[in-house]
Amino acid sequence: MKVMTCPVNGPRNIAEFQWLGPVHADGAPEGRELVKHLFFAPNPMGVLCEWWRHTPSNTVFIAERHLNTDTILRTYLKGAEANNASGAE
Repeated sequence: MKVMTCPVNGPRNIAEFQWLGPVHADGAPEGRELVKHLFFAPNPMGVLCEWWRHTPSNTVFIAERHLNTDTILRTYLKGAEANNASGAE
């Protein structure tokens, strides 16, 4: 069983979570950058920050996941990046 740590509810079965996509920089792209953003999906390797939601509690948070190993490195609420970050199994 794969486990993810919710920053509010603690370790839970991964089936309780919904993936919401990668975290993007603030600000809307314009012009050519908008075309790239809409039609060309990046395929990064390594660590990616992603939005996740714990569906029973509706808690939305950020998880850092290593894409090569599918390992969740840490999870945290937005705005708490430097403070209360929790590790995962």
